[in-house]
Amino acid sequence: MSRIPHPARGALANRGSPGPRGSLATRRRHRPILAAVDAGRAVVARRRRRRVAADRRTLALAVVALTGTGAVAAGEVARVWRRGSAPLPTETADVMGAAEEAARQTVEVALTGFREASRSESALLNVLISFTVGLAAVRATTHLIHWRGSLGPMHDVRVGRRHIHHFVPGIVLAFLAGGAGIVVSNARADRWLAVPFGAGLALTLDESALLLELDDVYWTEGGVVSVQIAFGALGTLSALVLALRALRRGEDRVLEEPAGAVVAAPPA
Repeated sequence: MSRIPHPARGALANRGSPGPRGSLATRRRHRPILAAVDAGRAVVARRRRRRVAADRRTLALAVVALTGTGAVAAGEVARVWRRGSAPLPTETADVMGAAEEAARQTVEVALTGFREASRSESALLNVLISFTVGLAAVRATTHLIHWRGSLGPMHDVRVGRRHIHHFVPGIVLAFLAGGAGIVVSNARADRWLAVPFGAGLALTLDESALLLELDDVYWTEGGVVSVQIAFGALGTLSALVLALRALRRGEDRVLEEPAGAVVAAPPA
C-alpha cells in the first residue's frame, strides 16, 4: 500500500528544495553567520600563533637563564676538579668517587671564597641565589594555593574585598633592603641585605605582567610575560656573576704582576 505524504512535511520539503532563488536567499540569510564563524576561527588561529610564539620565547629565555646559572656552578666544579686533589676522570677508574671529592672541595672553596670575597662579589652572588630560590618558591607556592585553595598557613591575603598580590611585599622588601644598604654602607651588612633584596626582586618580577597590564593576568595567556621577565633577570644576574669572576681573575693576573713582566699562559 502506498504511503500518502503529510501536507506539512511536503511543505517543509518544498521550502528547502534547491532552486536558483531559494539558494540565493539561503546564502544571503546565512552570510552573517558564516562571516562570524570565519572571524571566530581567525581569532582562535591568531591566539594559537601568539601562544606558540610566547611559549618559544619563554623556552628560549629559560634555556639562557638555566644555562647561565648552571655555567656558574659547573665552571667552578670543573676548575676545582682540575686544580684540586681529586683525580681527573682520565686518571682513575672511580669517577664517581673523584666527582664526590671535587664537589666537596668546591663547597669548601665556595664558603672560603664567600668569606674572603669583595663586597660587590658576595652581594651579587647573594642576590643571584636568593632571587633564584625565591622565584622557584613563590611559583611553586602560588600554584599549590591556586589549585588547593591553601597551603598550611599560606593562602590568598585579602583586605576587605581587595586581594593583596605578592608583588606588594616584594616591593616593600626590596625597598627596605636597598634603602638600608644605602644608609648603613657597611660591607658586611651589604652581603646579607642582598638576600632580602633578591627575594623581594623575585616576588615583584613574578607579577610583572600584572604591573604592566594593570590587570590580574597571572593565570591567563598574558601572564607568561612575568615568566619571561623573571628568566631574563635570572640570565642577566648569572651573566654578571660570570663576568665579575672573569674580571677578577684578569685583575689578579695582570694588576698584581710587576711592570714589564710577561704574563704566563693559563694552565690547560
